[in-house]
Amino acid sequence: MNALDISGSDGSATQQAYRRLRHLIVTGDLKPGEKLKIEVLRKRLDTGASPIREALSLLTSDKLVDRLDQRGFRTAEVSAENFQEILLLRRTLEDLALRESIANATQDWEENVVLAHHRMVKAKGGDDFEELHKGFHMALIANAPSPILLQFCSQLYDLNIRYRYLAGSGLNYQLRDVDEEHASILQAAVARDGDMASERLFKHYQLTGAYLAGLWGEGSALNAELFGNKN
Repeated sequence: MNALDISGSDGSATQQAYRRLRHLIVTGDLKPGEKLKIEVLRKRLDTGASPIREALSLLTSDKLVDRLDQRGFRTAEVSAENFQEILLLRRTLEDLALRESIANATQDWEENVVLAHHRMVKAKGGDDFEELHKGFHMALIANAPSPILLQFCSQLYDLNIRYRYLAGSGLNYQLRDVDEEHASILQAAVARDGDMASERLFKHYQLTGAYLAGLWGEGSALNAELFGNKN
């Protein structure tokens, strides 16, 4: 089951709880390994206990929440090994999806990608940037005729971005011209050059991976977030 399967009279409440909890976990407001108490979350989100429980069950499928036997839920733990696996899978699966998407390119797809990029650039620094950032990456691969593959790519995006939020902002990351990286991927995609788009996407993720991997050292900000005191 995933968020797209929500139905019934309380579907809207469950979907809203799912989205809000997902945001809190991905952005690090709910820390790795933090116990998720239904009553606390019910008050925080101002909703019923049932939508909270259903949303947490959905988030276990997304690998953002762990279910504890007879003890409720907690946010998923994080580790260097987990991060490396996520990055490897994301690069592999998005490469496949991007090549499929470009191979099946249409004018509508091209226009949607250009629009998604435009919206993301305009939103830089805004509250909705992350949603539009994901929208751009998903638009690039949206024409792949593989719904399961696209679902995995969406899930891996959330898992990967969670680590970026935990790492916070760093000087090395700020030195990157991420806008240019995105623009170059877009350029190759609309030119329908699968090899070039794939190469540029790989470099984009390689740079992000190198930045985050450099923050794992003892005493680093990310290391403190990951392995420091938990609530």
